[in-house]
Amino acid sequence: MRQRFALMFVLAVVCIAFSALPACADTVAWTDWSSVTPGSPGTGTGTIGSLSVSYSGQTSALLHNFPSWTPTTTFSGGIVGNAPPAANNSIQIEGGVPFTETITFSSPVVNPIFAIWSLGQGGFPASFNFTASERFNVLGGGPSAEFGGSALTVVSSSVFGREGNGVVQFNGTFTTIRFTTPVFENYYAFTVGEDATLTGGGGAVPEPGTLLLLGLGFSSLPFARRALLLGRA
Repeated sequence: MRQRFALMFVLAVVCIAFSALPACADTVAWTDWSSVTPGSPGTGTGTIGSLSVSYSGQTSALLHNFPSWTPTTTFSGGIVGNAPPAANNSIQIEGGVPFTETITFSSPVVNPIFAIWSLGQGGFPASFNFTASERFNVLGGGPSAEFGGSALTVVSSSVFGREGNGVVQFNGTFTTIRFTTPVFENYYAFTVGEDATLTGGGGAVPEPGTLLLLGLGFSSLPFARRALLLGRA
């Protein structure tokens, strides 16, 4: 009986400790784009909270409350738990330019997230060509609610789409993201965000209350072991 009680106590401690861990999907704070100066190159400006974000590259408009960024499942995956809100606007581009385009953050961003809407057309792919030093993973993708299509694909340092939605996570700490968009396609859009749960250390950090629960759970393990040994006596 004592052994059974001790085993139940150990299991309870383990459950308490690991139930305190945060979910894998994090909240992404997306850029709230406020203005665009159309041109080739043109410019765009926005903010992520107190962080300033600027864009220099081909653009024809600031998309107000568009696109819908749905289905939301095409803009989630990996650590990304939420799609960009339409109210934050987005940068419309057509590409087909020979120069490098740049997103600049006023402070370093750890593992920035890049959301792409409606890249390319059916049977006619367009691409974002990033630099070889900008290592990234495509975390999710699929057809857009507006035009259908398919998921994004990756070839070397380039992301291709045929009416593709998706999210790209860069690996590392960045103040700039550079790319080219050599194929003209009318039209697609992007926005950028940061993982709101990250610190400068580059890792997801549990809330203080979670750390307290986790510490209490593991601090009980020596007592659980002693109870289990006594139960075997």
